[in-house]
Amino acid sequence: MFKFLFERDTWQEVWDSLSKNKLRSMLTMVGVWWGILLLIGLLGSAKGIENSFNRLFGSFATNSVFVWGQSTSKPFKGFQEGKRVRLTLSDAKIVEENVEGIEFVVPRNQNQAFVVKDKLSGTYGINGDFPLLDKVQKKKLIRGRFLNQTDIDENRKVAVISEDIYKQLFEKDTEMIGEFMQINGMNFTVIGMFEVGNVNMGPSSDIHIPFSTFQQIYNQGDDIGFMMLTGKPDYDIEQIEADAKLILRNLNNIHPEDKRAFGSFNLGKEFAKVTGFLIGMQFLTWFVGIATLIAGVFAIGNILLITVKERTKEIGVRRALGATPFEIKRQIVVEAVFITLLAGFFGILTGGWILIGIDSAFGQGDEAVIVNASVSIAVVFIALIILVVLGTLIGLIPAFKATSIKPIDALREE
Repeated sequence: MFKFLFERDTWQEVWDSLSKNKLRSMLTMVGVWWGILLLIGLLGSAKGIENSFNRLFGSFATNSVFVWGQSTSKPFKGFQEGKRVRLTLSDAKIVEENVEGIEFVVPRNQNQAFVVKDKLSGTYGINGDFPLLDKVQKKKLIRGRFLNQTDIDENRKVAVISEDIYKQLFEKDTEMIGEFMQINGMNFTVIGMFEVGNVNMGPSSDIHIPFSTFQQIYNQGDDIGFMMLTGKPDYDIEQIEADAKLILRNLNNIHPEDKRAFGSFNLGKEFAKVTGFLIGMQFLTWFVGIATLIAGVFAIGNILLITVKERTKEIGVRRALGATPFEIKRQIVVEAVFITLLAGFFGILTGGWILIGIDSAFGQGDEAVIVNASVSIAVVFIALIILVVLGTLIGLIPAFKATSIKPIDALREE
């Protein structure tokens, strides 16, 4: 069926048709070239923005919400307005057991600590944490390890420090694992060092120590500063937040309509907004790119109509020599698809080079807005399929025009 595609005469005719007016042939391809270039460039840039966003939040369980206690705004059950709400470990346990869809509940405490190492010192944010934190907010450890359950059970005085603290308090290139540093006058052993991320959710986390040790140092009892709730993938994090707050209101005797008693930040909700923006951006890119491609392909169709008009006598001769209408249509459609694909290939190559340039200019460093701007092979194949389909459809218009003229009339054409 496709034997004609491998015949020399087929491609000789295509070449003759294009070479008769080289400038017109090049201008014909500009529209398709620009359309595919725009499609590749915009899709690649959108992917680069998505990669940048994922790099910023990649260490977080994005289907999460942070909840903390504040002050009441309404009197309730004998308690006056302005009562300070303090969350506890038992609150966190009850929330975990009674809210549907919760995967993890991570109680956390935070404060400030004065840290001394040899003759250097500074004030840093210190967090009392459980090992579970490393599952929902993965730490990029450079050296050592994170906290474990034994550290909690034995109330160990161990600390995981940030790279910034290491640079400020330790001599360059010195080994920090196993070294002692004073935190609020008490000796702690450094067991790990982590890289500070570009985005930090919650309070400053310069130092992580065992939750149980934090309780003793700051005399916290069972109080917690805030809790991080992580939902299972198929559950609505906004509903989880609402259910958790309802339970916490009941546990702490808070008025049902009191909106100020608990503060929260719903990372899942904000993440969904950004994800929706990225999806919308990709949809708009496809729409603009395909619309531009269609406009370019229509330009090819118009040029081919002119070409068919110029080749009327030639078509008449071929018809008189026995060429069937199908063979005439087939040749013109092949020309349309070839021009479309040729322009598309140039557009893909140009778009690829542009993405390389964008990545070199804007994709380097920790603050990069566009990271690894690129398109997948699947996108390229889809673009080529679209080109073939559009080229075939637009080629049928001049093809039917070419075969609508009777051979005798075509031979008379001057």
